[in-house]
Parts: sequence; structure tokens; C-alpha cells
Amino acid sequence: MLDTIIDEYATVEAFASLLAVEQKALTTAYPGEVLKPIVEQKTSMADKLAMLERARESHLRERGLPAGKRGMDLAAAEDARLNEQWGLLQKSAERARKLNFNNGLMIRTRMDYNRRILAVLRGTPEKASTFYGPDGKVPMYSGL
Repeated sequence: MLDTIIDEYATVEAFASLLAVEQKALTTAYPGEVLKPIVEQKTSMADKLAMLERARESHLRERGLPAGKRGMDLAAAEDARLNEQWGLLQKSAERARKLNFNNGLMIRTRMDYNRRILAVLRGTPEKASTFYGPDGKVPMYSGL
């Protein structure tokens, strides 16, 4: 089980580092080119993490321990090395969770901004009078 936790920790650390790269890319004007390979790498790492989690859960079942954090806490309480690695994994996972949350906020903000820009460019009668039309002129609406 210790080897699985060590591998899981290393993978979560790599995932968190990739999230930091993604975060930096999201601050650029045109992140599309950079984000595509990042998303592919994240998908691959997420698959590996899922496999490692299944292996960890299998180790817990073999020991007759409950699944999830409760089982790992019990297993770690019996083994100092496992306890140390489990603590590192939890800290790393929390760091990755925070990075992922922040990246999600950045993506939602960018999407909201793009949605608003598209609405402006498409124009609506009540808003179109304050924005220029496709011909570069402010449209005139009767009844305004």
C-alpha cells in the first residue's frame, strides 16, 4: 500500500504543477494553443489517479478496513511511514483542489466575459442604441 500512496502523491504533485501551468496560461490573452496539451495531460493524469485510487481502495479491502479516508486514517495509524506519506498526499491533494477551484473561477469569468461581449456584438434593441452596428454606425430605432 505504501508504494501506491507514494505513486499517488507523485502523480497529484505533477497534477498540481500542471494546474499551476494552466493557471498561468489562463492569464494570457489567447490561452487556447497552450491549454489543449494541458487538458490532454490532465485527462491522462486523472485516469492514472483514478487507477491509483482503485488500487488504494483494494489494499484497504484486503486489510479489512473501510473505504476512503476513514480506512486510510486507520491504516496510517498503524504504520509511521504510511502515515507520513498519507499526510503528504492529503496536503498535495488540497493544494491541487485549490488550484483547480481557482482555475475553474478563471474559466467561468472568461466565459462570462465572452458571453457578454457576444451579446453586445449581437446587439439587442434596448442595448443596440448605445453600441455601433456592423456598418460602424449607431443604429437608429423608431420609438426610442
